[in-house]
Amino acid sequence: MKLLIAIPALNEEDSIESIIQRSLEARDYIRRYSPVEEVEITVVSDGSTDRTVELASRYTDRIKLIVFPENRGYGAAIKEAWRQSDADLLGFLDADGTCDPKFFAPLCERALEDGADVVLGCRLNRNSQMPRIRRVGNLIFATILSIFSSSRVRDTASGMRVVRKSSLDRLFPLPDGLHFTPAMSARAMLSDTIRIVEIDMPYHERAGESKLRVAKDGLRFLKVILQAAFLYRPARPLGMMAAVMFLAAAGLMISPILYYLETRTVAEWMIYRFLVSDLFGITACLLFAASYLTDRMVSIALTGEIAGRERKLTNRLFRSRWFWAWPAGLAVIGGLLVMASVLRWLSTGATYEHWSRYVVMTFCFSAAVVLSVTRGIEYVLSLVAERVKYLHDQQTPERAGLAARRVPV
Repeated sequence: MKLLIAIPALNEEDSIESIIQRSLEARDYIRRYSPVEEVEITVVSDGSTDRTVELASRYTDRIKLIVFPENRGYGAAIKEAWRQSDADLLGFLDADGTCDPKFFAPLCERALEDGADVVLGCRLNRNSQMPRIRRVGNLIFATILSIFSSSRVRDTASGMRVVRKSSLDRLFPLPDGLHFTPAMSARAMLSDTIRIVEIDMPYHERAGESKLRVAKDGLRFLKVILQAAFLYRPARPLGMMAAVMFLAAAGLMISPILYYLETRTVAEWMIYRFLVSDLFGITACLLFAASYLTDRMVSIALTGEIAGRERKLTNRLFRSRWFWAWPAGLAVIGGLLVMASVLRWLSTGATYEHWSRYVVMTFCFSAAVVLSVTRGIEYVLSLVAERVKYLHDQQTPERAGLAARRVPV
């Protein structure tokens, strides 16, 4: 079992020698207290313009040094170190001296004991010296991810972790910048086939100036988290937005409904509530339909990564043989609301029906159309899913045969 420790460094002349020495000293400790038998250390200078390369070059007899002439990004540096290694476990830690290289021992041990694909060191504990603003940021990101996923990781941006090389195909692609770590955490948490765990670790104040920009990088972190959510579980964010729109529509109509129940009339000033509520209600229907359809698309495209996940309630709605009762019922309600007005218009050429009936009718027919179109698209997706499954089943024996032919005799 071989471990690679990748150390990305951008202008870290104040700490690069210290972290290299500590990593070299930690090799025996890691071998002694974990199943790792060999430890490889790679430093990647990510376009450094100070003495980082000069200082790291003093240790090239014991480490590997990769030099980027220009800055390519934190994630790019780690990925290049991983690409050039044949290690079974791929680790990395920051060059700023905040993490102890010896902690790779429990990380590797946990990866093998739990069968985890990603094991990270959690900095959010009593022994951490992390600045408060970054603690708050990590808490926000962890909360957002927890809403979208079924698991929880407190330190989504931890800069010290171990990854199984065999799991990279399920994690990639990952970004090149500082948002490399939260993107990895998001993908691991949202995929059903990747197991991620965390262990509390000590964290010290860094040496030199931090490269993290709270506002700029915070927005990048949020972006990659949302991207992962829409890739693996689009139904959740879209469903949440649908619920918000529905509640807004219902909230606007509470007053008119209570007024109507009391007086059996609708005041003219309520037209604004009716129109805006109609807009919110139709938007809610569209988002609800989109949440179902995108979830179906993802389940077809990423079958191996989200196997076994089904949304029972919406499946029952859109696949039930009684489905058409819903759009038909909405159409009947909408039609009954304005039928007298339409008949009067056909016979006399004029109608004086109150506008409120037409607004409600518009919502009913719009919702019926959205449901009907969604069912039609769902039918097409079912045909696609059947075809994709057939092609996958056909290719699996072929791949197995190719693999068997490649095995040396």
